[in-house]
Amino acid sequence: MSSIRILVADDYEGWRRQVRLLLQARPEWQVIDEASDGPEAVQKAEELKPDLIVLDIGLPKLNGIEAARRIRQLSPGSKIIFLSLYSSPDLVQAALSTGGLGYVRKTDARRELVLAVDAVLRGKQFVSSTIKGYKPAHVLATKAPHRHEVLFYPDDAVFLDSCTRFIAAALGAGDVAAIVATESHRDGLFQRLKAEGLDVDAEIKHGRYISLDVAKTLSTFMVNDMPDWERFFEVVGGLVSGATKAAKGEHSRVAMWGECGPLLWAEGKVDAAIRLEQLLNRLATIYEFDLLCAYALSSFHGEEDEHVFQSICAEHSAVYSQ
Repeated sequence: MSSIRILVADDYEGWRRQVRLLLQARPEWQVIDEASDGPEAVQKAEELKPDLIVLDIGLPKLNGIEAARRIRQLSPGSKIIFLSLYSSPDLVQAALSTGGLGYVRKTDARRELVLAVDAVLRGKQFVSSTIKGYKPAHVLATKAPHRHEVLFYPDDAVFLDSCTRFIAAALGAGDVAAIVATESHRDGLFQRLKAEGLDVDAEIKHGRYISLDVAKTLSTFMVNDMPDWERFFEVVGGLVSGATKAAKGEHSRVAMWGECGPLLWAEGKVDAAIRLEQLLNRLATIYEFDLLCAYALSSFHGEEDEHVFQSICAEHSAVYSQ
């Protein structure tokens, strides 16, 4: 019987050892190497081209979901099983949307990891039985792929540089650009775009450049310190729907740059920030738009905020840090 070559990626040595012990149930399953962070997992996947990767979501430096996206490009033949403490159906969906086939909660690993490996090696999806509310991708009604990306920036200079490139590219393509940000960021962006030679006043006149205050916008759909779906759909959905009509091209989209989630996070409303990112993903199944969120790196404080950081990353299709 041919051997199955396995890479195990987890930042905790105890879990890597536990996975090794569980996989000894099948002599043909051989753990050929280990990784303790995201970049190392990507590097070893590219070098070794393993048959299977058991991948922790909460990896440092590069979370497991983003690592999986890169691995799928560099080693497309490697099957992936996510091993995680988290049981959120939305997180499971985000993980498996990368092309991974398995998702096992660490609390279920002793009885389910071997079953998951068996299933995934046969090309079948496996999700831990204790995860409730998850629906496989093929039963979800979705529209065209959209970008919901996040940038973690160190200072305002990087923020404005990145935002200027994003908005200028959108306007240059005939898309509508909508900015929901603080007054200082909106003023700075306006000046940067004008310096780039863009006729921002004309874009505003034709409804192709929309600039909104983040605090005022949030106040229109928050109920008891949480974003309310019905109000959110009316406000943000209405914004996207109306903006689409001002786009130049037949297949133009709305490009949005937002600080709603970051403001909630800065105010200590962590659950509200994550919920808002989830509602944006839900809205993207109804309307077509691209969104870049921007969080200040100074808002996150080491290990104490790691769970929140990983949760925010999980709600985005790509993660950038400068």
